[in-house]
Amino acid sequence: MSHSHSHEGGVSHSHDSSGFNAQEHGHSHEILDGPGTYLGREMPIIEGRTWSDRAFTIGIGGPVGSGKTALMLALCLALRSKYNLAADISANLAALEDLHREFGTDLLLIESGGDNLAANYSRELADFIIYVIDVSGGDKVPRKGGPGITQSDLLVVNKTDLAEAVGADLKVMERDARKMREGGPTVFAQVKKDVGVDHIVNLITSAWRASGAEEERKTKGGPKPTEGIENL
Repeated sequence: MSHSHSHEGGVSHSHDSSGFNAQEHGHSHEILDGPGTYLGREMPIIEGRTWSDRAFTIGIGGPVGSGKTALMLALCLALRSKYNLAADISANLAALEDLHREFGTDLLLIESGGDNLAANYSRELADFIIYVIDVSGGDKVPRKGGPGITQSDLLVVNKTDLAEAVGADLKVMERDARKMREGGPTVFAQVKKDVGVDHIVNLITSAWRASGAEEERKTKGGPKPTEGIENL
């Protein structure tokens, strides 16, 4: 089997696995097995979940500089006209419950500090987990695995417009993400340019509806726009 890719400077070349010697080449492109799997990931806690205590919670994680805060802002802008939102950066369960009690939220968003690939949210805290990486780390990032890559509900590959500048091959990233995530959803995005955000929003709202949280909000007169939106 052969594959081609680019390195810094835009130089492309290919490998044929028959007779390929990684030592002679100077490096290998072996796809690593990551801890955990998408299909075997811990699923959201739906049974016994009391939505009146805490709204459906979206957890956004990923390395420093990948675009987590930009994604949180983009989601707030995209969702606020239809859903009552609150956001928190402490990833504190009690704080989320307080926000929900005070504002009667439809959706809660939380953002973690910069994480390495071994970090992921607990299901006690997040009902839908998004892990954000960006192309500036190179096209090898998806194949490195780690719980954020393999076990998040959604992987976002951000800043795709920088791929050529940093020598990252998006086709390689797509192939490796599909393998590492066993076909789980991956969105290639340019969050600050609003590219791919609609797809991310659709995946979030679909998961929200499937969880049963939407039905609970309807009994409370929701969903409804975020209060004070005209002042934002």
